[in-house]
Amino acid sequence: MADKENCLCITRTVAKRSAPVSVSCDAGEVERRPFKKMRVALGELPTLSNANVDVSANRASTIYSAQSKERRAKVGTGVGRVAMDETQFCPHYASDIYCYLRSMEGSNGREFEHEGVLVDWLVDVAEEYRLISDTLFLAVSYIDRYLSSNVISRQRLQLLGVSAMLIASKYEEISPPHVEDFCYITDNTYTKKQMVGMETDILKFLKFEMGNPTIKTFLRRFTKASNEDGEYPSLVLEFMGCYLAELSLLDYRCVQFLPSVTAASAVFLARFTLNQEQPPWNKRLRQYTGYKVTDLKECIYLLHDLQLGKRWSNLDAVREKYKQHRFKCVSAMAPPALIPGTFLEDFGV
Repeated sequence: MADKENCLCITRTVAKRSAPVSVSCDAGEVERRPFKKMRVALGELPTLSNANVDVSANRASTIYSAQSKERRAKVGTGVGRVAMDETQFCPHYASDIYCYLRSMEGSNGREFEHEGVLVDWLVDVAEEYRLISDTLFLAVSYIDRYLSSNVISRQRLQLLGVSAMLIASKYEEISPPHVEDFCYITDNTYTKKQMVGMETDILKFLKFEMGNPTIKTFLRRFTKASNEDGEYPSLVLEFMGCYLAELSLLDYRCVQFLPSVTAASAVFLARFTLNQEQPPWNKRLRQYTGYKVTDLKECIYLLHDLQLGKRWSNLDAVREKYKQHRFKCVSAMAPPALIPGTFLEDFGV
């Protein structure tokens, strides 16, 4: 496997900036230094087996069906109230939209044990191009869906990754990078023709259904609902949730969970990290998300392991990203060592 530092790449545009700003979270000082990253191909990724995780979309669909009518009735009411003053949350249609997204995620569940190194590198790519987090989550979703039914060699795995990000960029970004930019960032390992060909293959496989819900889709709503009373610093809570959600992309064990489950678990752990004195889950969050805390317990434990660095500690792109001042340095906050068992029990909540 290639050394982690060799997975960091830059674009021509970034290379032209001789002295980008670097912010120190500890001292609060701003210093200028030249970029030292190099564009390198991910040439030593292991060949993947395309073995499906046992708990896959079939289980996801079953879970959704078993919790359908009662949950959707409760969830719909809550989401509408949260977003009443937020035009972008479509308050008048929020209930119907949310229920529709929940039905979609059951059929698009992540099934593939993808390589964490590739996702870690894509986090850096998204940072260098200043892409929004929705683009990253959507790109990983495309990769998972494609690999769940297609065998691909390790030599083409990076091609799949950047092609998925190209499609996601076109879907989410106002000014997406060009094909040539993505060729360059792989050290020109792939030609424009190869990338366009892979883009075509992905789109055909997806049947041009590019708008599936991701963790970020649900995280945005859940975070809004979780801080309705303003008890947490809003930006810190938002960035902590995003940090934990992006960590989940690195670990193949998280493929067994629906995006909404991972998002809800990230909100639980974000709230607990910021305030360890009170139970993070309550009736309001159960109503808005449709999940009891016992539904989330397994996912919460996995996210907590990632937060503590017990898994994938050698992949640091996400941690380094959220150490930046613009993300309130949330990854530098000391994670709680243990989660009290009482916080993971329902007690009627």
